[in-house]
Amino acid sequence: MPTQHSPTTPYAAVHETHAGVVFLVGERAYKLKKPEDFGFLDYSTRELRRAACLRETELNRRLAPDVYDGVLDVVDAGGRPVEHLVAMRRMPEDRRLSTLVRRGADIGGCLRQIAHLLAAFHSRAARDSRVAAEGAAEALRGRWTSGFAQVRSLPGDITGGRVDEIERLVLRFIDGRRALFSARIAEGRVVDGHGDLLADDVFCLDDGPRVLDCLEFDDRLRFVDGLDDAAFLAMDLERLGAPEAARDFLRRYADLAGDPAPSALHHHYVAYRAFVRAKVAGLRHGQGDPGSGEQARALSALALKHLRAGAVRLILVGGTPATGKSTLAGELADHTGAVRLSSDRLRKETAGIAPTASAAAAYRSGLYAPEATDRVYADLLGRARRLLGLGESVVLDASWSSAAHRAAARALAAETAADLVELRCTADDDVVTSRIAERARTGSESDADVAVARAMAAAFDPWPQAHRVDTSRTSSRRSAREAAAVVDRRTSEPASEPDRGVPAGADPARASAGTTAVPRRTL
Repeated sequence: MPTQHSPTTPYAAVHETHAGVVFLVGERAYKLKKPEDFGFLDYSTRELRRAACLRETELNRRLAPDVYDGVLDVVDAGGRPVEHLVAMRRMPEDRRLSTLVRRGADIGGCLRQIAHLLAAFHSRAARDSRVAAEGAAEALRGRWTSGFAQVRSLPGDITGGRVDEIERLVLRFIDGRRALFSARIAEGRVVDGHGDLLADDVFCLDDGPRVLDCLEFDDRLRFVDGLDDAAFLAMDLERLGAPEAARDFLRRYADLAGDPAPSALHHHYVAYRAFVRAKVAGLRHGQGDPGSGEQARALSALALKHLRAGAVRLILVGGTPATGKSTLAGELADHTGAVRLSSDRLRKETAGIAPTASAAAAYRSGLYAPEATDRVYADLLGRARRLLGLGESVVLDASWSSAAHRAAARALAAETAADLVELRCTADDDVVTSRIAERARTGSESDADVAVARAMAAAFDPWPQAHRVDTSRTSSRRSAREAAAVVDRRTSEPASEPDRGVPAGADPARASAGTTAVPRRTL
């Protein structure tokens, strides 16, 4: 069908990218490949450019069959081919998604259609062992490390001094999440996708969106996790100043694809796509584009923001009975989107009794005998190990009175490359006594009485690594906000200072950029 242009749209125009030139004439568009070899992309010979044009047409017809007409030859006076062009239907500039975002238009309906289109495309996309191999942890690690090498080879520092921290967070995430990437492959999440889904290449037409310009020059870079494919557009929407639309789009895609991926993976893939575009901006900067250097720095900052937000955390929330640790653990699970595991709940689950059923006993006896407690902590850490490997942050709600149990948790954090945060709740004696009395009246998962609380406090091993949270005089929500500031700070400042209390005036708004509250899960 013909494309209608605005009266202000020029009849003819030329647009240039780092890899090609697009000629717009009337209702048609013609794409020329530049004779360049960037290492990751090689168009250095006419034969390679012709093959790329044919491949581009074939692949893009999967999503936009009515846009890609075919490949035309440019011939000399003797009729011999000297160059090749991809011939296309010209899209209306004023319906380009990036144009709509910059204009502040309502893009919600179009994004919902794109999410449907992409989820359906991925559901029927090719899957085989060659495709699946590119979803493995080692393959993703290789793409990142290749990108780091390319960025470092460019003149100047295009990342604004961020590349070292980006690399540290990337490798930490991947190396601790091998189980997650293996699970993604087993679930069939890795597909022959689009590979380069930018808002500039999406058009919101009256009869539905058209998605153009998939990646054709390297099949392996197009063999991606479907969530990674969608994250490219989410990244670009955020770059353009529409972060809420970006989050909504990625969540809607995941819902339509039936994909329960952890939020950490959402963040990781957005970061990867931001870094890829930072590299491309760096290449353009090297070609003399004056504005691309600042773009590269901004995209690097976006990548770093999402890597910090997507860090996998193991949060220990401990303390003696009635010091507010379970309340704080629940609030922190809400803040971080983590899974909360409770020793009280696990202890009674193992014993086959209801969570609030009484199993009261003297200190270190009954269900609370040392050998029983050791089993509970071993089970707690075992469950946490599986969740951390799958990309879920975990809040462990227990007393953590034993230095040996805490050492085991630290070893687990190191094994799974998770950021460890240790928090110890404290409260005044009169507050503890009052809370225990209230529990006795209303019922609780905890069985501790005042005598048990005092005995545990007397036997509590020193915990100099913990940040103390005094819950005596502040609301539970305020305590949680202050503790959350500690949790957020740890991702960018991994080293902790021993026994530092949470400052009473800590800014409660210091949440990881780009994150939103996710309802907690308690196991």
